[in-house]
Amino acid sequence: MICLPRRFAIFPMLMAVCYMTLGQGLYILGLNFPIYRILILCGFIRLFIKREIHAIELNHIDKAMIWWIIISIVTGTLLEKWDGFINRLGLAYSALGCYYLFRFLIRDRDDLLTLLKMIVIIIVPLTIFMVIEKTTGRNMFSIFGGVPEITVIRDGKLRCQGPFRHPIITGTFAATLIPLFVSLWFKDKGGKLFSIIGIVCATIITYTSSSSGPLMAYLFALIALFMWPLRNNMRVVRWILLVGLITLHMVMKAPVWFLIGRLAEITGGTGWHRSELIDTAIKHFNEWWLIGTTYTAHWMSYASFDPNMADITNQFILEGVNGGIWRMAAFIIILVLCYSGLGKSNLILKDQPMHLRIFSWSLGASLFAHIMSFLSVSYFDQIIVFWYLLLAMISFFSSIINKPIKTGVVPQTV
Repeated sequence: MICLPRRFAIFPMLMAVCYMTLGQGLYILGLNFPIYRILILCGFIRLFIKREIHAIELNHIDKAMIWWIIISIVTGTLLEKWDGFINRLGLAYSALGCYYLFRFLIRDRDDLLTLLKMIVIIIVPLTIFMVIEKTTGRNMFSIFGGVPEITVIRDGKLRCQGPFRHPIITGTFAATLIPLFVSLWFKDKGGKLFSIIGIVCATIITYTSSSSGPLMAYLFALIALFMWPLRNNMRVVRWILLVGLITLHMVMKAPVWFLIGRLAEITGGTGWHRSELIDTAIKHFNEWWLIGTTYTAHWMSYASFDPNMADITNQFILEGVNGGIWRMAAFIIILVLCYSGLGKSNLILKDQPMHLRIFSWSLGASLFAHIMSFLSVSYFDQIIVFWYLLLAMISFFSSIINKPIKTGVVPQTV
């Protein structure tokens, strides 16, 4: 990471995420430093040594990330005092460390193109390992610790997880990459080859996870991509969806979020739990809205791995549990600002080359796949590196596109 050319400096981080489990790391004075946290430090050492830290004109997304962390630290300290403070410092180190490391290393459109091609190259061997696990029922990454050797079986299907801590996370990681790989098709002839390889590998990884959550993320990613012809009418689409959901909520016997459970009857999985979790979080709103809560075991009728906490398989609810309505709102604001930036970019790029417009749309489609995944899973392992990478890519792309362009031409850096 320190020695490679800047354009390739992210490569070791992505390699570590895809080939090292959280069982590998260092414990220093009670603080946990898995591989990716060590590489964050190495990354910033590189930035200082090579004088690659440059002035970033903070945009709304950059500022929202900082405010989300500040709120997380304050609410965590109020909730759990010293232990909460230390825990949230770890969150700040991982989140802001990853996010701003990527913001400093990504400088132009070619960096983004190189980055996507690197991800394709990285997941090819990972796909082979996933196929081996699917065939043998043995996870080869177990030698690093942190993941089981014997693959979990549910409903007669092997749920492969590779280096990640859960099959759902593995499949979600792959499914949310699909839109980005699709965008490579429109760049050049070489991009088409990378696009095909990336889509095939991501599809295989999603399949081997044998989880309904990643399958839905995959489908929502495709739906978002297929909305391209309606790109100029998305405001109407959003209003139709909103009115439709409100109407369903009024006519259904159960609240509208129980559609997740109904959908699970088709795709499989524990959709009922996801719906019930949303319902019970609303019922217990008074317990967590201010600064969060450290006890949710009574929310659900069955036991969890933690005697004090229910299994919070919803990122939005987890934000509320960990920091009250304030942290949840800050998290949602980040998502809103990402879409706002991409929406403005789409307007500016309407007369620009196809590959630029498709890339902007693919960033939004990938973000949409993540958001839909947040309704069924909360991120708790190294997938967060790819999540912060996506936010950094959106922040950079929308920032450079939305700068005042007096000549009416997109800057050369794009």
